[in-house]
Amino acid sequence: VEAVTIIETPPMMAVGVVGYIETPRGLRSFKTVFAQHISDECKRRFYKNWYRCKKKAHTRTGQKWADEDGKKSIEADFDKMSKYCTVIRVLCHTQPKLFKLKEKKANIMEIQINGGEIADKVAFAQSLLEKPIHVKDLFSQDEMVDVIGVTRGHGYNGVTFRWGTKKLPRKTHKGLRKVACIGAWHPSRVCFSVPRAGQYGYHHRTEENKKVYRVGAKGDSHSASTAFDLTDKAITPMGGFHHYGQINEDFLMLKGCVVGPRKRLLTLRKSLLVHTKRVALEKINLKYIDTASKWGHGRFQTDAEKKAFQSLLKKDRE
Repeated sequence: VEAVTIIETPPMMAVGVVGYIETPRGLRSFKTVFAQHISDECKRRFYKNWYRCKKKAHTRTGQKWADEDGKKSIEADFDKMSKYCTVIRVLCHTQPKLFKLKEKKANIMEIQINGGEIADKVAFAQSLLEKPIHVKDLFSQDEMVDVIGVTRGHGYNGVTFRWGTKKLPRKTHKGLRKVACIGAWHPSRVCFSVPRAGQYGYHHRTEENKKVYRVGAKGDSHSASTAFDLTDKAITPMGGFHHYGQINEDFLMLKGCVVGPRKRLLTLRKSLLVHTKRVALEKINLKYIDTASKWGHGRFQTDAEKKAFQSLLKKDRE
């Protein structure tokens, strides 16, 4: 029996291409080309106050694609990227409308394109513009991935909670959840290794080597079925996920836990290592996925099973 995490992964939209050139001080963005049509979700990210703004962001970009001179300048930009750039990245944004959270403003990130010649990378990036990028195109079952996110925040905490230091005796003056000695006379400063009170949680963290157990597709009513358990059931458990709800889009099933609370944004990354261990290379063959309710004791796997056990309810008789 193993605990897993379900991460809902709606498709991202590619809305731009960025080319970088190498300089003595590192990479510098050389050319950026945006797509003709950019959704309001993405445009919200460019404004502090959406309802009071004029919503004019990237209107000229669309006009550029429409006329002949504009198209020529865009093609010239792509040609310059192919000629001078060393790194090509695609600008992608999330689609908040697909997961029913309060957020309306899309998150934007750059995804690097690797492999092949620069001209091939530019052509591939150009072909992705205004198209959805699905999780199944990037990750596959039995693969190891890295998860980047922000941990669950706990605010300002003392040394006992934050570092697990031993509490002082009961009669201690001015409190007992403290560190008694914070260092010697010399060096005449507090060393970094001494436990102190401060911010606990809400830290940026990267967790490496999470095994992908399953890549689920949107609308698949058999997403929780296996070769050994042929019950027709979707991945959402009875009563929905705790403080989240239903899974309506593509999803990834990862072994173990991930950082942060529910509904927090995560970045998934291909593993940077060459894996040789048996744990990383083994093929996963799931036998059973438990979809009982996670709110109570959860006796039933599906709604049909519950109805068969309970017979007709009063509300279903009429």
